[in-house]
Amino acid sequence: MRVPLLDLPSQYQQIQDQVEPVVLDVLRSGNYIMGEQVKLFELKAAEYLSVKHTISCANGSDALYISLLALDIKAGDEVITTPFTYIASSESIDQAGATPVFADIDLKTFNIDPKKLREKINSKTKAIIIVHLFGQCCPMDEILSIAQEYNLKIIEDTAQAFGATYSSLDSNNFNKAKAGTMGDIGTFSFYPTKNLSCAGDGGLICTNSDELAKRLRRIKAHGSERRYYHLELGVNSRLDEIQAAILSIKINLIDKWNKQRMINAELYFKELADLEAEGTIKLPEIADYSSHIFHQFSILVGTRLEDSSKLRDQLKEFLASHEIGSEIYYPVALHLQEVYKHFNYKPLDYPNARKASHSVLSIPVHPELNQEQILFVCKTIKDFFKQNKNVLEADNLTKSLSH
Repeated sequence: MRVPLLDLPSQYQQIQDQVEPVVLDVLRSGNYIMGEQVKLFELKAAEYLSVKHTISCANGSDALYISLLALDIKAGDEVITTPFTYIASSESIDQAGATPVFADIDLKTFNIDPKKLREKINSKTKAIIIVHLFGQCCPMDEILSIAQEYNLKIIEDTAQAFGATYSSLDSNNFNKAKAGTMGDIGTFSFYPTKNLSCAGDGGLICTNSDELAKRLRRIKAHGSERRYYHLELGVNSRLDEIQAAILSIKINLIDKWNKQRMINAELYFKELADLEAEGTIKLPEIADYSSHIFHQFSILVGTRLEDSSKLRDQLKEFLASHEIGSEIYYPVALHLQEVYKHFNYKPLDYPNARKASHSVLSIPVHPELNQEQILFVCKTIKDFFKQNKNVLEADNLTKSLSH
Protein backbone atom coordinates (compact mmCIF):
# COMPACT_ATOMS: atom_id res chain seq x y z
CA MET A 1 0.00 0.00 0.00
CA ARG A 2 1.34 3.43 -0.96
CA VAL A 3 0.80 6.30 1.47
CA PRO A 4 2.24 9.62 0.22
CA LEU A 5 3.08 12.42 2.62
CA LEU A 6 0.99 14.70 0.41
CA ASP A 7 -1.54 13.76 -2.27
CA LEU A 8 -2.21 16.79 -4.46
CA PRO A 9 -3.40 14.76 -7.48
CA SER A 10 -6.22 13.27 -5.37
CA GLN A 11 -7.09 16.70 -4.01
CA TYR A 12 -7.16 18.10 -7.53
CA GLN A 13 -9.63 15.42 -8.66
CA GLN A 14 -12.11 16.79 -6.09
CA ILE A 15 -12.05 20.29 -7.59
CA GLN A 16 -11.08 19.62 -11.20
CA ASP A 17 -14.53 20.47 -12.60
CA GLN A 18 -14.45 23.83 -10.80
CA VAL A 19 -10.83 24.77 -11.44
CA GLU A 20 -10.36 24.05 -15.12
CA PRO A 21 -13.13 26.34 -16.49
CA VAL A 22 -11.98 29.24 -14.31
CA VAL A 23 -8.33 28.80 -15.29
CA LEU A 24 -9.31 28.67 -18.96
CA ASP A 25 -11.36 31.84 -18.51
CA VAL A 26 -8.27 33.58 -17.12
CA LEU A 27 -6.11 32.39 -19.99
CA ARG A 28 -8.66 33.51 -22.56
CA SER A 29 -9.09 36.89 -20.90
CA GLY A 30 -5.50 37.97 -21.46
CA ASN A 31 -5.53 39.60 -18.00
CA TYR A 32 -3.01 37.62 -15.97
CA ILE A 33 -1.84 40.01 -13.25
CA MET A 34 -3.76 42.03 -10.62
CA GLY A 35 -7.18 41.42 -12.11
CA GLU A 36 -10.63 40.40 -10.93
CA GLN A 37 -9.55 36.98 -9.61
CA VAL A 38 -6.99 38.58 -7.29
CA LYS A 39 -9.61 41.04 -6.01
CA LEU A 40 -12.07 38.18 -5.45
CA PHE A 41 -9.58 36.09 -3.49
CA GLU A 42 -8.50 39.01 -1.33
CA LEU A 43 -12.16 39.69 -0.48
CA LYS A 44 -12.82 36.02 0.29
CA ALA A 45 -9.72 35.78 2.47
CA ALA A 46 -10.63 38.95 4.38
CA GLU A 47 -14.11 37.61 5.03
CA TYR A 48 -12.82 34.20 6.13
CA LEU A 49 -10.21 35.67 8.46
CA SER A 50 -12.53 38.44 9.73
CA VAL A 51 -9.85 41.03 9.08
CA LYS A 52 -10.10 44.49 7.48
CA HIS A 53 -7.34 44.24 4.89
CA THR A 54 -5.76 41.45 2.87
CA ILE A 55 -2.90 42.10 0.47
CA SER A 56 -1.91 39.29 -1.88
CA CYS A 57 1.72 38.81 -2.91
CA ALA A 58 3.99 36.38 -4.72
CA ASN A 59 4.88 34.05 -1.83
CA GLY A 60 5.11 33.68 1.93
CA SER A 61 8.75 34.79 2.11
CA ASP A 62 7.89 38.04 0.36
CA ALA A 63 5.00 38.49 2.76
CA LEU A 64 7.41 38.46 5.71
CA TYR A 65 9.94 40.77 4.07
CA ILE A 66 7.34 43.30 2.93
CA SER A 67 5.84 43.29 6.42
CA LEU A 68 9.19 44.11 8.01
CA LEU A 69 9.71 46.98 5.55
CA ALA A 70 6.24 48.33 6.32
CA LEU A 71 7.12 48.32 10.04
CA ASP A 72 10.34 50.27 9.31
CA ILE A 73 12.60 47.48 10.53
CA LYS A 74 16.15 48.37 9.50
CA ALA A 75 19.86 47.95 10.18
CA GLY A 76 20.66 48.11 13.89
CA ASP A 77 17.30 46.66 14.89
CA GLU A 78 16.77 43.21 16.35
CA VAL A 79 13.78 40.96 15.67
CA ILE A 80 13.11 37.90 17.82
CA THR A 81 11.94 34.67 16.23
CA THR A 82 12.04 30.91 16.71
CA PRO A 83 15.06 28.73 15.85
CA PHE A 84 12.80 25.79 14.96
CA THR A 85 11.10 26.59 11.69
CA TYR A 86 11.83 27.14 8.00
CA ILE A 87 14.57 29.70 7.38
CA ALA A 88 12.22 32.19 5.66
CA SER A 89 11.27 33.63 9.06
CA SER A 90 14.82 34.59 10.05
CA GLU A 91 16.01 35.15 6.48
CA SER A 92 13.50 37.96 5.98
CA ILE A 93 14.93 39.73 9.04
CA ASP A 94 18.42 39.64 7.51
CA GLN A 95 17.04 40.85 4.18
CA ALA A 96 15.54 43.87 5.93
CA GLY A 97 19.00 44.67 7.33
CA ALA A 98 18.13 43.77 10.94
CA THR A 99 19.52 41.03 13.16
CA PRO A 100 17.54 37.85 13.90
CA VAL A 101 17.59 36.84 17.56
CA PHE A 102 16.36 33.40 18.51
CA ALA A 103 14.23 32.39 21.50
CA ASP A 104 13.87 28.69 22.29
CA ILE A 105 10.68 26.69 21.81
CA ASP A 106 8.30 24.85 24.08
CA LEU A 107 8.98 21.21 23.22
CA LYS A 108 5.31 20.31 23.89
CA THR A 109 3.96 22.51 21.09
CA PHE A 110 7.10 23.27 19.01
CA ASN A 111 6.15 26.96 19.20
CA ILE A 112 8.20 29.80 20.67
CA ASP A 113 8.31 29.90 24.48
CA PRO A 114 7.14 33.32 25.78
CA LYS A 115 9.47 33.05 28.81
CA LYS A 116 12.48 32.54 26.55
CA LEU A 117 11.23 35.33 24.29
CA ARG A 118 11.14 37.80 27.19
CA GLU A 119 14.77 36.97 28.06
CA LYS A 120 15.93 38.11 24.60
CA ILE A 121 14.42 41.60 24.67
CA ASN A 122 16.74 44.60 24.85
CA SER A 123 16.84 48.20 23.68
CA LYS A 124 17.48 47.11 20.07
CA THR A 125 14.46 44.82 19.90
CA LYS A 126 11.78 46.22 17.63
CA ALA A 127 9.58 43.29 16.64
CA ILE A 128 8.75 39.61 17.06
CA ILE A 129 8.06 37.11 14.28
CA ILE A 130 6.13 34.26 15.81
CA VAL A 131 5.44 31.10 13.82
CA HIS A 132 2.25 29.08 14.33
CA LEU A 133 4.08 25.84 13.59
CA PHE A 134 2.54 22.60 12.31
CA GLY A 135 -1.00 24.05 12.49
CA GLN A 136 -1.32 25.27 16.09
CA CYS A 137 -1.32 28.83 17.42
CA CYS A 138 1.38 30.22 19.66
CA PRO A 139 0.30 31.31 23.20
CA MET A 140 -0.82 34.72 22.04
CA ASP A 141 -2.10 36.03 25.38
CA GLU A 142 1.41 35.98 26.83
CA ILE A 143 3.05 37.16 23.62
CA LEU A 144 0.64 40.07 23.18
CA SER A 145 1.20 41.08 26.79
CA ILE A 146 4.98 41.08 26.32
CA ALA A 147 4.71 43.04 23.08
CA GLN A 148 2.51 45.66 24.72
CA GLU A 149 4.86 45.94 27.72
CA TYR A 150 7.89 46.60 25.52
CA ASN A 151 6.13 48.38 22.63
CA LEU A 152 7.08 45.70 20.11
CA LYS A 153 5.42 44.89 16.80
CA ILE A 154 4.17 41.35 16.12
CA ILE A 155 4.25 39.60 12.77
CA GLU A 156 2.45 36.27 12.71
CA ASP A 157 3.97 33.76 10.29
CA THR A 158 0.87 31.69 9.56
CA ALA A 159 2.21 29.68 6.63
CA GLN A 160 1.25 26.41 8.36
CA ALA A 161 -1.92 27.40 10.16
CA PHE A 162 -4.51 28.80 7.76
CA GLY A 163 -7.83 28.29 9.54
CA ALA A 164 -6.49 27.52 13.02
CA THR A 165 -8.45 29.31 15.76
CA TYR A 166 -7.18 30.92 18.95
CA SER A 167 -9.30 31.09 22.10
CA SER A 168 -8.03 33.83 24.38
CA LEU A 169 -7.84 33.13 28.10
CA ASP A 170 -7.80 36.89 28.68
CA SER A 171 -11.07 38.75 28.17
CA ASN A 172 -9.10 41.83 27.09
CA ASN A 173 -7.60 39.97 24.15
CA PHE A 174 -9.01 38.05 21.21
CA ASN A 175 -11.52 35.22 21.44
CA LYS A 176 -12.03 32.71 18.63
CA ALA A 177 -9.68 34.69 16.41
CA LYS A 178 -8.15 33.16 13.33
CA ALA A 179 -4.39 32.60 13.33
CA GLY A 180 -2.67 35.53 11.66
CA THR A 181 -5.14 38.19 12.78
CA MET A 182 -3.99 38.97 16.32
CA GLY A 183 -0.67 40.74 15.81
CA ASP A 184 0.06 43.86 13.82
CA ILE A 185 0.47 41.87 10.61
CA GLY A 186 -0.26 38.28 9.59
CA THR A 187 1.50 36.50 6.73
CA PHE A 188 0.55 33.37 4.78
CA SER A 189 2.10 31.07 2.21
CA PHE A 190 0.15 29.10 -0.39
CA TYR A 191 3.05 26.92 -1.51
CA PRO A 192 1.74 23.52 -2.72
CA THR A 193 2.59 21.76 0.58
CA LYS A 194 0.44 24.14 2.66
CA ASN A 195 -3.00 23.16 3.91
CA LEU A 196 -4.40 25.98 1.73
CA SER A 197 -2.30 25.87 -1.41
CA CYS A 198 -2.20 27.00 -5.01
CA ALA A 199 -0.57 25.43 -8.07
CA GLY A 200 2.72 27.23 -7.59
CA ASP A 201 3.80 30.11 -5.35
CA GLY A 202 1.46 32.51 -3.64
CA GLY A 203 1.27 34.61 -0.49
CA LEU A 204 -0.96 36.90 1.54
CA ILE A 205 -0.57 39.63 4.15
CA CYS A 206 -3.37 40.77 6.45
CA THR A 207 -3.82 43.60 8.91
CA ASN A 208 -6.53 45.60 10.66
CA SER A 209 -4.54 48.82 10.32
CA ASP A 210 -5.59 51.14 7.50
CA GLU A 211 -2.20 52.87 7.56
CA LEU A 212 -0.22 49.63 7.41
CA ALA A 213 -2.46 48.23 4.66
CA LYS A 214 -1.83 51.26 2.48
CA ARG A 215 1.91 50.96 2.91
CA LEU A 216 1.95 47.19 2.41
CA ARG A 217 0.14 47.59 -0.91
CA ARG A 218 2.57 50.29 -1.93
CA ILE A 219 5.73 48.38 -1.02
CA LYS A 220 4.66 45.22 -2.85
CA ALA A 221 4.24 47.27 -6.05
CA HIS A 222 7.62 49.01 -6.36
CA GLY A 223 6.69 51.61 -3.75
CA SER A 224 3.99 52.94 -6.03
CA GLU A 225 0.35 53.84 -5.45
CA ARG A 226 -0.19 54.75 -9.09
CA ARG A 227 1.76 53.59 -12.08
CA TYR A 228 5.15 55.23 -12.70
CA TYR A 229 4.97 57.36 -9.53
CA HIS A 230 7.14 55.89 -6.75
CA LEU A 231 6.97 57.17 -3.19
CA GLU A 232 9.56 54.77 -1.71
CA LEU A 233 11.66 51.76 -2.63
CA GLY A 234 9.59 48.63 -2.80
CA VAL A 235 9.58 45.20 -4.40
CA ASN A 236 7.78 43.39 -7.19
CA SER A 237 5.56 40.80 -5.53
CA ARG A 238 2.28 39.89 -7.19
CA LEU A 239 -0.13 36.97 -6.96
CA ASP A 240 -1.13 36.04 -10.50
CA GLU A 241 -4.71 35.59 -11.67
CA ILE A 242 -4.52 31.82 -12.18
CA GLN A 243 -3.26 31.18 -8.64
CA ALA A 244 -5.88 33.55 -7.21
CA ALA A 245 -8.63 31.74 -9.13
CA ILE A 246 -7.52 28.39 -7.71
CA LEU A 247 -7.31 29.79 -4.19
CA SER A 248 -10.81 31.29 -4.44
CA ILE A 249 -12.14 27.76 -5.04
CA LYS A 250 -10.00 26.06 -2.42
CA ILE A 251 -10.77 28.53 0.37
CA ASN A 252 -14.39 27.35 0.22
CA LEU A 253 -13.18 23.88 1.21
CA ILE A 254 -10.50 24.72 3.76
CA ASP A 255 -12.66 24.12 6.85
CA LYS A 256 -13.76 20.73 5.50
CA TRP A 257 -10.17 19.75 4.73
CA ASN A 258 -8.88 21.00 8.10
CA LYS A 259 -11.58 19.03 9.90
CA GLN A 260 -10.56 15.87 8.06
CA ARG A 261 -6.95 16.46 9.13
CA MET A 262 -8.20 16.60 12.74
CA ILE A 263 -10.15 13.35 12.27
CA ASN A 264 -7.06 11.67 10.83
CA ALA A 265 -5.02 12.93 13.77
CA GLU A 266 -7.54 11.46 16.24
CA LEU A 267 -7.00 8.02 14.72
CA TYR A 268 -3.24 8.40 15.07
CA PHE A 269 -3.67 9.40 18.72
CA LYS A 270 -5.74 6.29 19.34
CA GLU A 271 -3.53 3.82 17.46
CA LEU A 272 -0.17 5.13 18.65
CA ALA A 273 -1.10 5.77 22.29
CA ASP A 274 0.60 2.57 23.46
CA LEU A 275 3.92 3.64 21.94
CA GLU A 276 3.65 6.97 23.73
CA ALA A 277 2.83 5.20 27.01
CA GLU A 278 6.02 3.18 26.61
CA GLY A 279 8.03 6.36 26.06
CA THR A 280 9.00 5.20 22.57
CA ILE A 281 7.50 8.24 20.85
CA LYS A 282 5.92 11.52 21.88
CA LEU A 283 2.66 12.46 20.16
CA PRO A 284 1.74 16.11 19.41
CA GLU A 285 0.06 18.08 22.18
CA ILE A 286 -3.01 20.23 21.59
CA ALA A 287 -2.92 23.40 23.67
CA ASP A 288 -6.09 24.46 25.49
CA TYR A 289 -5.97 27.89 23.83
CA SER A 290 -5.77 26.77 20.20
CA SER A 291 -7.34 24.45 17.70
CA HIS A 292 -4.84 22.28 15.84
CA ILE A 293 -5.45 21.87 12.12
CA PHE A 294 -2.51 19.44 11.75
CA HIS A 295 -0.73 20.96 8.82
CA GLN A 296 1.76 18.31 9.93
CA PHE A 297 1.36 15.40 12.34
CA SER A 298 4.79 15.51 13.95
CA ILE A 299 5.94 12.90 16.43
CA LEU A 300 9.12 12.86 18.49
CA VAL A 301 11.04 9.60 18.12
CA GLY A 302 13.11 7.98 20.87
CA THR A 303 12.89 10.98 23.15
CA ARG A 304 14.65 9.13 25.99
CA LEU A 305 17.77 8.72 23.90
CA GLU A 306 20.56 11.28 24.28
CA ASP A 307 20.68 11.63 20.49
CA SER A 308 17.65 10.11 18.78
CA SER A 309 18.44 11.31 15.24
CA LYS A 310 19.85 7.93 14.15
CA LEU A 311 16.76 6.03 15.31
CA ARG A 312 14.48 8.69 13.79
CA ASP A 313 16.31 8.49 10.46
CA GLN A 314 16.06 4.68 10.50
CA LEU A 315 12.31 4.93 11.08
CA LYS A 316 12.04 7.30 8.11
CA GLU A 317 13.93 4.81 5.93
CA PHE A 318 11.76 1.94 7.20
CA LEU A 319 8.59 3.84 6.30
CA ALA A 320 10.00 4.64 2.86
CA SER A 321 10.73 0.94 2.28
CA HIS A 322 7.01 0.35 2.82
CA GLU A 323 6.09 3.23 0.45
CA ILE A 324 5.02 5.52 3.27
CA GLY A 325 6.03 9.16 2.95
CA SER A 326 7.45 11.10 5.87
CA GLU A 327 9.59 14.20 6.33
CA ILE A 328 11.92 15.74 8.89
CA TYR A 329 10.76 19.26 9.71
CA TYR A 330 13.46 20.41 10.57
CA PRO A 331 16.74 18.44 10.67
CA VAL A 332 18.96 21.38 11.70
CA ALA A 333 17.80 24.14 14.03
CA LEU A 334 18.37 27.61 12.60
CA HIS A 335 21.02 28.64 15.13
CA LEU A 336 23.19 25.74 13.91
CA GLN A 337 22.84 26.51 10.20
CA GLU A 338 26.02 27.33 8.30
CA VAL A 339 24.62 30.72 7.31
CA TYR A 340 24.54 31.78 11.00
CA LYS A 341 27.96 30.47 12.02
CA HIS A 342 29.18 34.07 12.51
CA PHE A 343 26.96 34.28 15.61
CA ASN A 344 29.07 31.51 17.22
CA TYR A 345 26.04 29.73 18.64
CA LYS A 346 26.68 26.55 20.59
CA PRO A 347 24.56 23.40 20.03
CA LEU A 348 22.98 23.68 23.49
CA ASP A 349 22.20 27.40 23.29
CA TYR A 350 18.64 26.41 22.33
CA PRO A 351 18.30 22.88 23.76
CA ASN A 352 14.62 22.35 22.97
CA ALA A 353 15.04 23.36 19.33
CA ARG A 354 18.05 21.05 19.07
CA LYS A 355 16.16 18.18 20.73
CA ALA A 356 13.25 18.66 18.34
CA SER A 357 15.54 18.66 15.30
CA HIS A 358 17.04 15.34 16.46
CA SER A 359 13.70 13.67 17.16
CA VAL A 360 10.92 15.06 14.99
CA LEU A 361 9.31 13.14 12.15
CA SER A 362 6.15 14.15 10.29
CA ILE A 363 3.88 11.41 8.97
CA PRO A 364 0.98 11.64 6.48
CA VAL A 365 -2.10 13.45 7.79
CA HIS A 366 -3.52 15.11 4.66
CA PRO A 367 -7.31 15.04 4.15
CA GLU A 368 -7.15 12.62 1.21
CA LEU A 369 -6.01 9.75 3.46
CA ASN A 370 -8.39 6.89 4.20
CA GLN A 371 -8.61 4.92 7.42
CA GLU A 372 -6.91 1.87 5.93
CA GLN A 373 -3.86 3.94 5.00
CA ILE A 374 -3.59 5.46 8.49
CA LEU A 375 -3.86 2.04 10.14
CA PHE A 376 -1.14 0.78 7.79
CA VAL A 377 1.14 3.68 8.80
CA CYS A 378 0.53 2.90 12.49
CA LYS A 379 1.18 -0.81 12.04
CA THR A 380 4.41 -0.10 10.17
CA ILE A 381 5.64 2.25 12.91
CA LYS A 382 4.85 -0.40 15.54
CA ASP A 383 6.64 -3.06 13.50
CA PHE A 384 9.72 -0.84 13.35
CA PHE A 385 9.87 -0.42 17.10
CA LYS A 386 9.37 -4.13 17.68
CA GLN A 387 12.42 -4.74 15.52
CA ASN A 388 14.39 -2.04 17.36
CA LYS A 389 13.23 -2.82 20.87
CA ASN A 390 16.79 -3.72 21.86
CA VAL A 391 18.00 -0.18 21.10
CA LEU A 392 15.58 1.39 23.55
CA GLU A 393 16.05 -1.34 26.16
CA ALA A 394 19.83 -0.94 25.99
CA ASP A 395 19.47 2.79 26.51
CA ASN A 396 17.23 2.24 29.54
CA LEU A 397 19.76 -0.22 31.00
CA THR A 398 22.61 2.26 30.47
CA LYS A 399 20.68 5.00 32.26
CA SER A 400 19.76 2.68 35.14
CA LEU A 401 23.40 1.67 35.65
CA SER A 402 24.55 5.28 35.52
CA HIS A 403 22.20 6.08 38.39
